[in-house]
Amino acid sequence: MKGILIILGFLVLGELISWLTGGFVPGNIFGMVIMFLALQTKLVKEDSVASVSNFLTKNMALMFLPAGVGLMAAYELIAENWISIVLNITVTTLIVMAVVGLIVERKKKEDKQ
Repeated sequence: MKGILIILGFLVLGELISWLTGGFVPGNIFGMVIMFLALQTKLVKEDSVASVSNFLTKNMALMFLPAGVGLMAAYELIAENWISIVLNITVTTLIVMAVVGLIVERKKKEDKQ
């Protein structure tokens, strides 16, 4: 029970910060960053949220249902713009792969020195 309250507390805090900053960044992103920092600085003990986070991770597929329904509701829009969508997905994926590859190679060179 304590773990879910901690996670929900960070979500609410993130939503509040998002609202105060004009909503440019979603509240759940702010909440995750703050929770990450709290876990890294040991303000929140990993054990206190482990069981809830494990449960949520195991049932993550349920979290994608609303997004899937939203995609189906926007089917006509997606059908009209599928070339642009596929091109954007392909280009951004290639960019991410290249950047990650360069970072890993640089890290390997630094580790050898």
